[in-house]
Amino acid sequence: MPVPQMEDWRAIAAGFQERWNFPNCVGAIDGKHVVIQAPANSGSLYFNYKSTHSLVLLAVVDAQYLFRVVDVGGFGRSSDGGSLRNSAFGEGLRDGSLQLPPDTLIPAAERLGLLPHVFVGDEAFPLLDNLLRPFPGRQLTRERRLFNYRLSRARLVVECAFGILSSQWRMFRRVITTSPEVTELCVKATCVLHNFLRRKTIGRPSRTPVVPVVAESSDEAPTLRDAPMMGSNNATRRSIRLRETFCSYLNEEGAVSWQQNVV
Repeated sequence: MPVPQMEDWRAIAAGFQERWNFPNCVGAIDGKHVVIQAPANSGSLYFNYKSTHSLVLLAVVDAQYLFRVVDVGGFGRSSDGGSLRNSAFGEGLRDGSLQLPPDTLIPAAERLGLLPHVFVGDEAFPLLDNLLRPFPGRQLTRERRLFNYRLSRARLVVECAFGILSSQWRMFRRVITTSPEVTELCVKATCVLHNFLRRKTIGRPSRTPVVPVVAESSDEAPTLRDAPMMGSNNATRRSIRLRETFCSYLNEEGAVSWQQNVV
């Protein structure tokens, strides 16, 4: 799984624009807990909010359900304290070393000025210049609800990728009993194999069916579980302004004919 370069990010953004009608999007990001057996003498290091022990899998997925960045190994207890911040990907996002393409004008929306390339995530992620999350709250304007819908539509590719991953590999249907080091290698291997199989089927009419993930026994739960807050949401004024700009675009120049019937 090579680290994406600038041209790779551009190709991913073109894929999101074509398939999911979201501009300047270079990936959907999400995190999952990989449930493991409590390692010896680990104390509460891997203990998470679900009262299980886990490693955190942080992943960025492109428009074709391919894993482009994976970060495995975050302690289960640190998930709500900032797994994104403590990951190598989060560090690259903060210091600008991900080699994202420069800010660009969106065709037919030059009035908005230069806009950055962004990742899309859910409410668990902080709002950053290169990371969009939905507007919070229930009493939202119609424009903001439409933005949330369009963002969630693009973000669902990462949920689908996790669903395909867990349905294909039986190790994700029970508590993993190997050491954290071996578990980390196994999870990375399944992500690479997932990409290998996906590339063989892209463009074909038949797809791998996504079956419901069930536990191997009644007293066990699936290994992949949702992760809670991935960092604090102390957004800057520029990040808030950029989200409003994307909201304006998706409600005007970037609107699609059917979105008014959905929200």
